[in-house]
Amino acid sequence: MSDEDVIDIRHLENRFGTHVVHQDLNLTLKRGEILGVVGGSGSGKSVLMRSIVGLKPIDAGEIHVFGHSLDALSATQRAAMERRFGVLFQQGALYSSLNLQENIALPLVEHTPLSRQDAEHIARMKLALVGLSPSVAKQMPASLSGGMIKRAALARALALDPDVLFLDEPTAGLDPIGAAKFDQLLLTLRDALGFCVFLVTHDLDTLYTTCDRVAVLSQKRVLVADTLENVAATDDEWVHDYFHGPRGRAAKAAAEEAN
Repeated sequence: MSDEDVIDIRHLENRFGTHVVHQDLNLTLKRGEILGVVGGSGSGKSVLMRSIVGLKPIDAGEIHVFGHSLDALSATQRAAMERRFGVLFQQGALYSSLNLQENIALPLVEHTPLSRQDAEHIARMKLALVGLSPSVAKQMPASLSGGMIKRAALARALALDPDVLFLDEPTAGLDPIGAAKFDQLLLTLRDALGFCVFLVTHDLDTLYTTCDRVAVLSQKRVLVADTLENVAATDDEWVHDYFHGPRGRAAKAAAEEAN
């Protein structure tokens, strides 16, 4: 594991009964980068993310984070390590019974000695950080648009000032304008705050706009992990169909025009 590797996954295996999802999977996440993770349906993108953040015990292999093997850590050490993670789940996963301010303050109340008043003050600051007005702090998730829910979920993921941000299909369900604004927000926050990002997505525009490297999951392992240009040149049928189909060509053209 090099000094630049924040996460180092070696020979990972994940199974559900007799069904093998990952086998001999190797992947690294480097300091400060945005790594896009793509693959066909059933390739185990979300399972991989859940394995790293501790929601799915691995069946074999090793995951090192900041130089430490997760399996070798005590429960207390593991909890401290996981506080360095921020996670944005699909559909936001906000608590429907809590308003936005309470949703974002919850990790601070649970994991820090802050008072509820101070935690909610920081929550309002996090809302502002992702471009939401403090006036929405008392609104319930059910009253929000899809784009606002994504931003609020991002604010909650940033509540503990994480070193690693995990995003699971963050632009899914957003219109093209909302998705593009989210992509730009992610770049701005990464550059300002210095975290690295493990990004599960199928959104080609997001890949071309935000990602430093892209990893393709196929045949139970990482087929290739490289710059988008090199990945797109990989001799593989799925990669060719994905990156060189009509949507892939349009996303590439849009990115080239923007640059």
